[in-house]
Amino acid sequence: MHRKRNLKMQKVDLSHLEQYSQLLRYVFQVTNNDLHKHGWKENEILNEKSPVLQQADVLGWFDGDKLISQVSTYPFEVRIFSQTYAMGGVTGVGTFPEYSGQGLMNKLLLQALTNMREKKQSISYLYPYSIPYYRRKGWEIISDKIVFEVQDYQLPKNKPVPGDVARVDPESPDVKMAYERFSLQTHGAMIRKDLAWSEYWRWDSDDLTAAVYYNEEGQADGYILYWIEEEVFHVKDMIFIHEEARSGLWNFISAHFSMISKVVGNIHTDEQLAFLLEDADIKETISPYFMARIVDIEQFISKYPFKPATMDREWTFTLHDPLLSWNQGTITLQIEPNGCGRVIRSDSRRCEDSISIQTLTTMLLGYKRPEYLHKIGRIKCNPETLDLLEDAIEQQAPYFSDYF
Repeated sequence: MHRKRNLKMQKVDLSHLEQYSQLLRYVFQVTNNDLHKHGWKENEILNEKSPVLQQADVLGWFDGDKLISQVSTYPFEVRIFSQTYAMGGVTGVGTFPEYSGQGLMNKLLLQALTNMREKKQSISYLYPYSIPYYRRKGWEIISDKIVFEVQDYQLPKNKPVPGDVARVDPESPDVKMAYERFSLQTHGAMIRKDLAWSEYWRWDSDDLTAAVYYNEEGQADGYILYWIEEEVFHVKDMIFIHEEARSGLWNFISAHFSMISKVVGNIHTDEQLAFLLEDADIKETISPYFMARIVDIEQFISKYPFKPATMDREWTFTLHDPLLSWNQGTITLQIEPNGCGRVIRSDSRRCEDSISIQTLTTMLLGYKRPEYLHKIGRIKCNPETLDLLEDAIEQQAPYFSDYF
């Protein structure tokens, strides 16, 4: 005889803190050994997760009083072609296995996206545990991560720069200041506030060190976050405002020549590391990283900076969204000469041109060009419209910004 279940969806708050943590630990297989490895105790993790339940939108399914499925949406901001967008960062997605197969997560994601729309979070980011799963929900790949490996004999020679590098505490205000300046000028970068920073640091070991590049005026123009273990220099993150800071930080890495056998780390695809090194025969592994989806097409387009032109531009097409009814139907995208766009709804049910919300997202964020998406059949339009899209959309791959 099957046990009767009493399922209801509701907000997860501080009264559910312990259950929230237990579900996360089960789904993401966080053991006591993992906690001890990173210097955490159970009560410390609970305390650290309190701000999430206070500041984030956390929804869950309950069987009676038992939390059995949940999703968290963090109130973040991200830069898209010099515009700041409110972004819903989706994480903490999980369901106990005995409750799977009932469509619970689908309903949670739909409600989470509905809440994002109400809060004007017109774009959502996530790091996927399954790319196919989130594609079916409307997200698409928008950035890559490169894992690189540079041997000690391949390190660049010292290049004179006017500034200098100093080691500081990773949570130093100078680290945050350098990142803020970097994020404001970098397409795809998150603007990290307190909640984002706390999530960013959560699983770092005590061995993590920061080195900041200061220019001649003493401003922090970049940093590297790293640790050294068994003669390997591990790079968690490296950002810089300009070429001078990049050279200064690599000078610092190269100064460890006698201590290390190689450097291993992450960079984004816009940073052509192999080309910049004298010995370019390094190991690089490229893999998909973040996914995104447009939450509300009208809100998103109202802020999106298309490239200016000398005349008005217009495209009428059918937009497909597997989850959100308000993103479905035939619409007309109007772009003014100054690059401002707007969406006009149409009652027409027949339109030869079409695109999915996944394809529209990856195209507008600059990850894949309209010409390529058209070639593989993900945009249906005539050659004139394709030329319009190519001319209207900036070309730049997003920087990947970790937030957990």
